[in-house]
Amino acid sequence: MKLLFEKSVPGRRGVKLPDLDVPRVEPNEAWGAELVRSEPPDLPELSEVETVRHFTELSRRNYGVDNGFYPLGSCTMKYNPKINEEAVSQYGFAGLHPLLDDELAQGCLEVIHKLEKWLCEIAGMKRATLQPAAGAHGELTGNMLIKAYHRAKGNLHKKKMLIPDSAHGTNPASAALCGFEVVELPSDERGNVDMARFREALGEDVAGIMLTNPSTLGLFEENILEIAERLHEVDALLYYDGANLNAVMGYCRPGDMGFDVMHFNLHKTFSTPHGGGGPGSGPVAVNEKLEPFLPVPVVEEDGGRYRLDYDRPQSIGRIMPFHGNFGVMLKAFVYIFMLGGEGLKRVSEDAVLNANYLMARLKERYRVAYDRVCMHEFVVSNTDKAEKGAPTLAIAKRLLDYGIHPPTVYFPLIVKEALMIEPTETETKETLDRFVEVMFRIADEIENSPELLQEAPVNTPVRKLDEVRASRRPVFRYRKG
Repeated sequence: MKLLFEKSVPGRRGVKLPDLDVPRVEPNEAWGAELVRSEPPDLPELSEVETVRHFTELSRRNYGVDNGFYPLGSCTMKYNPKINEEAVSQYGFAGLHPLLDDELAQGCLEVIHKLEKWLCEIAGMKRATLQPAAGAHGELTGNMLIKAYHRAKGNLHKKKMLIPDSAHGTNPASAALCGFEVVELPSDERGNVDMARFREALGEDVAGIMLTNPSTLGLFEENILEIAERLHEVDALLYYDGANLNAVMGYCRPGDMGFDVMHFNLHKTFSTPHGGGGPGSGPVAVNEKLEPFLPVPVVEEDGGRYRLDYDRPQSIGRIMPFHGNFGVMLKAFVYIFMLGGEGLKRVSEDAVLNANYLMARLKERYRVAYDRVCMHEFVVSNTDKAEKGAPTLAIAKRLLDYGIHPPTVYFPLIVKEALMIEPTETETKETLDRFVEVMFRIADEIENSPELLQEAPVNTPVRKLDEVRASRRPVFRYRKG
């Protein structure tokens, strides 16, 4: 048995390994002898168990939606069903090369084609491209489509894009990147677009408007039908920022509101939490006005087979390599397939219910910026507590001590000392009640022990930072010792 063991495990117990005939390469003038090390590199030498423990400990310091409540307003950091991860890891999808011939990628093309149809039904649109890699990328694509539409009609004078002051910051950036002149529209006292200022800004030189509905204030635009009618009268188009679509799915469709083009955030509305800057996917859906200009290729079905169609002479061209972020598309496909139409409607119901429940409870101790029925999120204006030495950032940091990720802070910019709170549809009443309890406890601390907020956070792996010093004297490299 000893001999058998020695023979079956080469390199052990005296078994001689064969000599390897590997030629030695001497330094030469091509890469310089001065680059050769005189001693081995100073690399850390750790055992496997030490390495595993190190990275496991680092992972425990991170906070994510699997750890606890994540009420990050306007970002929809909801729970990601683990069956999505199971589906996306299947070799039949994950193992395919993106340059495979159409006939060898029928399953992937079918997913893209069916997902496009489902998204168009949800949005009330005719066709869609799934190429854009993120919401902002979808915005850029949508603006390019609007520009192509006006250029095809010879309307080169249409150079202005109207954008509300409550918009996501990527909206004006995307419009400007496409060469449009951005015109900001103020909000009225109810959080809607100020219609008087809208009418003043509207003219023959307006190319369109970019709206988020519900807005970042968590409010449904009450004048959307009039806005659409007046814009279409001057042949301007409506762009729908779909970041907050999870509040209205199954109840109203952007296309029925009068929008001509929109983007989805698959990584928000249809799961795949996007912490850390990715992954994302921002498909763009259009009505018949903009269909000819969609990026190439689009997936077409012929007799039960799927193919990529490049024959679109008015297309704006390709805007993403291969087919886009297919993994996120597949997760969205599974999510929609599991829930179905009634399930997606229930998502909207629960998202709106949770947000209004939280708002109604928190109003007892915090000031709501716009005191009307909200949609999936709402905004608190913390000016009164900031005057007592507890600005919004201090509340956010104190929440960390209680094991809760803070909401979005200081956005929208039009609300002073803003806390934007979005509970999503996936949280239980018990979780929401605990959040309220913690917020009430913080309110008590502001009244009785404000110094606690000045020192927060104290229970996190990293204590309170000197943010001014960090912004003025950042350290961008590893410093030994």
